[in-house]
Amino acid sequence: MSEQSDLELLNALGVEVKNKKKAKLTPKQERIIAGFEEIQRFVEEHGIPPRHGDDNDIFERLYATRLDRIRKLPECRELLAELDSQGLLDGSEAEQEEINFEEINDDELLAQLGVEAPKKNDITELKHVKTRAEKQAAEEIAVRNRCEDFESFKPLFNQVKDDLDNKLRSTLRFGKDTAIEIGHFFILGGQVVYVAEIGDEIKAPNGEKDARLRVIYSNGTESNILLRSLQRALYKDEAGRRLTTPDMGPLFSGELDEGDLASGTIYVLRTKLDHPLVNKNREVIHKIGVTGGEVKERISNAKSETTYLLSDVEVVATYKLFNINRKKLENLIQKFFDNAKLEIEIIDRFGKPVVPQEWFLVPLFVIDEAVEKIKDGTIDEYSYDTDSASLIRESGKSK
Repeated sequence: MSEQSDLELLNALGVEVKNKKKAKLTPKQERIIAGFEEIQRFVEEHGIPPRHGDDNDIFERLYATRLDRIRKLPECRELLAELDSQGLLDGSEAEQEEINFEEINDDELLAQLGVEAPKKNDITELKHVKTRAEKQAAEEIAVRNRCEDFESFKPLFNQVKDDLDNKLRSTLRFGKDTAIEIGHFFILGGQVVYVAEIGDEIKAPNGEKDARLRVIYSNGTESNILLRSLQRALYKDEAGRRLTTPDMGPLFSGELDEGDLASGTIYVLRTKLDHPLVNKNREVIHKIGVTGGEVKERISNAKSETTYLLSDVEVVATYKLFNINRKKLENLIQKFFDNAKLEIEIIDRFGKPVVPQEWFLVPLFVIDEAVEKIKDGTIDEYSYDTDSASLIRESGKSK
């Protein structure tokens, strides 16, 4: 009688053999796998592993750094080996690092991999459960088709790249109330997004106004998603950005260029001048300026300077800003409120008539609103209406 194997013997005895269940993954392991799958999706989409280099976009460089770290960590290589259908783990000869995983906590390991650790939730909060609306939005964003007429859009994407390289555009964080209009560019999931068309207005189930968009992506694909879905996706994407228009220029930046200030202050002044025109409109006559120093020092000699109407002034508002280009900011403010410029002539100490600049007939609450629009990068979508003393959206479309 030939010798039977253990499995054959058990089968002959009628003993059912059950496959050993795979060990349940820890939250840390799930996050590492999720981070690796993002790299795999990049490779599937572009056909090459992510690369370092200033010429590549920020997401590709982030994935390249993450992949380098994964390749160096034995625990990660062992965890991901069965998932590595593209051979990414063997793409580098970098020496593996000896790390004591008993001494490093989950957050530190995930930070090394560039993977965001999940925020701690209350014990009563359901985890990893998406609402129906979130699933629908995710499905809509994921459905992309080849853009048949991409060649007609390609020059636009090339121009945007040139504008960013030449600092004619900058990127700003996408806020909850940031508008989406035809011709706007965004960054979503590492791709530049162009809003080519906006369909007729429809009403969403929750009563909000919505519309179907035609969105073109820089990789040559397109999708027809809802405006609200795109807004949600951009807001939830930590790297979601809106690109400014060229005429706005790099008003705010993360790095200092020549002419930039480490910090600055927009200041709003009200004059104490005794003048018929001023006395009649004092509450809405304001001087708006920008300084890199102390406002008090700037106005200390107001009575002797024509720019302050040769009179004492009071500071009614200040707004602290960081990494601003002072000249561009001053020009932007003056251009924005140009239709409300105060035309008042005074005689200087040499007996010559002077018309001071930077004084406007604008209520303080409107200035507050305008500064907020400057901060979130949407000021170019609005204009000041002197009749209603309010900001209006130039396109005439509601959010």
